[in-house]
Formats: sequence, structure tokens, C-alpha cells
Amino acid sequence: MFRGVSMAIQVKTETAPVQEKIWTKDFAMVCSANFFIFLGFQMTLPTLPLLVQELGGTDQIIGLITGIFTLSSLLFRPYAGHALETRGRQFIYMLGLAIFVISVGSYAIIPSIMLLFVMRMVQGVGWGLSTTATGTIATDLIPQARRGEGMGYFGLSGNLALALGPTLGLALVGRLSFFQLFLIIGSLGVVSLILATRINYKKVEALPNKSTTVKFDVFEKSAVKPSILLFFVTTTFGGVASFLPLYTEQRGITGIEYYFLLYALALLLSRTFSGKLYDLKGHIAVFLPGAVLVILAMVTLFWLPGSWALYLAGILYGLGFGSIQPATQAWAINSAPANRRGMANATFFGSFDLGVGAGAMIFGAVASSLGYNFIYLFAAGFVVISMLIYIYLIVKNGRNG
Repeated sequence: MFRGVSMAIQVKTETAPVQEKIWTKDFAMVCSANFFIFLGFQMTLPTLPLLVQELGGTDQIIGLITGIFTLSSLLFRPYAGHALETRGRQFIYMLGLAIFVISVGSYAIIPSIMLLFVMRMVQGVGWGLSTTATGTIATDLIPQARRGEGMGYFGLSGNLALALGPTLGLALVGRLSFFQLFLIIGSLGVVSLILATRINYKKVEALPNKSTTVKFDVFEKSAVKPSILLFFVTTTFGGVASFLPLYTEQRGITGIEYYFLLYALALLLSRTFSGKLYDLKGHIAVFLPGAVLVILAMVTLFWLPGSWALYLAGILYGLGFGSIQPATQAWAINSAPANRRGMANATFFGSFDLGVGAGAMIFGAVASSLGYNFIYLFAAGFVVISMLIYIYLIVKNGRNG
């Protein structure tokens, strides 16, 4: 009898699935480093347009300065993806963080629009290297079976920074000089750099054939589909980040700092379930509902009758974008071979950069011609395009796109 019970217990123990742990010391460290660099970055989003205005720039100049940042980031991501597989994770991550710190710190003493333009390109290089690296480092540390959930948790570090960064930046810009503000932002990058030295980096996956070399190319083809979808969705981010503070000021609507706070809290909420939902059901359960929420947010911003609508838009946008981003990133990474994760991340974040940059440049022209409110109507149209492409992929290729 006891033997039978013992065998039953043994069988149960042997067949019970054991979940691999996500939250290790190294994963917590990379999330912490990511938080501080994103906090500094998010503090620049609502304050840099004010610096441009201080230096005599126009709406179109604001769009160009945002766009050139994302363009330079985009151009260096293929190099980052290749170097992550050949030079290792740590070298590229530390290099990117160092460039970011130097460039953002220089804003404290920038004397002209032209020099700001140049240093934004330099900042884009640092951002492209560091964010491609940190996303790859995180995926190295997350068990494959829990990658959607793990990337959702990793994204929380950036979302928490988003909850604090714009609000903190807007609060400080009214109390401190630009010199003091950007020295503080640069110091946050230094904190991230210090934390990055505490991570135990995994070695690069060995190639199946050691005699071959890692091919350099500009994208990972298996990550193209989710990256194209993300491009159209992230054009909306260019319109929000670059022009929403100016739009609300023109309308006489207060509480822009609460918009960013509610947006970030909604992102945090969506991250708690969207990654798990992706792991269980796939992107088909996440992408279209998220896109609908983003469209509703953009239409609400186009209408914008008061502060309550601004807050509603922030919540809708946070829920929608927070669902789409980790799902499409997990999709891109899971589709790539193990030794191509760096390039898959480069492709994914490159589409993010391109979407933000294209959105900022296009919407700068829209704002000059039609007014700030039409930015968000155009932005909703871009998301509709992403939905149509997604439906086409599902119809053509089945549930897995």
C-alpha cells in the first residue's frame, strides 16, 4: 500500500511541470539599469521641445529634432545587433550608455539649435546601442516558455520610468534652469551605467558551424512582420511625445503631467496580463484589441474637449500600447534563431525608432498646416493601416501570421 502511494507521489512529482524562474538577481539588475536610463530619457520628452522654443525653434524644428534622434538611432541598430553577436552584450551596452550620458549632459550648455541638432544625433547613437543591447540581455535571461510574461515584466521598468519621467521633467523645468535639469538627467544615466557593471552577462550563443562568421545585415527577416506592425502603431508616439504639451497649452487645458502619469499606470496594468495572454493565446489575442484602444485614444485627443478627455486618452493609450509592444517584441524574438536575437531586437527597435521619427516629422508638417488636433486624426489612420496589415497576415498565413 505504502509502496503504491510512494510510486503515485513519485509519478506526480516527475510529471509536474516546473516553471523556470524569471526574477533572478541579474534580471532585477538589468531592469533597474533600464529604469534609470528610461527615466532620464522620459524626462527629456516634454522638456526638450521647451528648450527648442527657448533657442528660437518652430514646430517643424521640434519635429526634425525628434526625427533626427530616431533616425540616428535607427541607423546604428543594425551595427548594434551584429556587434551583440560578435563583440558581446556588455561592450555594446556600456558603450551605448556612455554615449547617452555624454550627449544628454551636453544639453545643459547647448548654445544653438544647430549644435542641439548634432547632439541629438549623438544621443540617438547611444540610445540605439543601449536599448538594443538591454532588450537582448533581458531576453537572454528570460526562459523561452515565459518570454511574453518576462518581457512584460522587463517593460515595467521602462513604464515605471514613464510614470515618473515626464511629470518629474515638467515639474523641474519650472523650478530649475535647463543647465541644472540636464545635469540631473545625465546623472541618471551614470546610475544606469554603474548598475550595468553588476550584471553577469551570458555568453553569445555559439554558431552551429564554428568555421562560419556572423553575417552582417540590416535586419532579421523573421522579425519583419511584427516590426512592420509596430512601425505604424509607434507613429502615434511621435505625435504624443513631441506635440501634446504644446497642443494642450494652446487649448488652455491643464493637467498634462497627469496624462503622462495615467498613461504610464495604464501601461503598468496592461503589462501584468498582456505578456501572459501572449504566452497562452499568441499575438492574435492581443494585437487587434490593443490597436482598437490606441485608435480610441487618438480620436479622443483629436476631439479633446477638456482635461477629463485628456486623462481618458492617456488611460486608453496606455492599455493599448502596453498590450501591443511586449507581444510584438516576444513575437519578433521567438521567431528568430537563438544566435540572431540581437539582430531581431535591432529590427524590432529599429521599427520603433522609425515609427516615432516618421511620426514626429510628418506630424510637424501636419501641425503647421492643419493644427495640432489633426495630428491625432492622422495618427489614428496609421493604426488602422496596421490593423489591415495584421488581418491580411492572419488570412494569408493563418493564426501565427
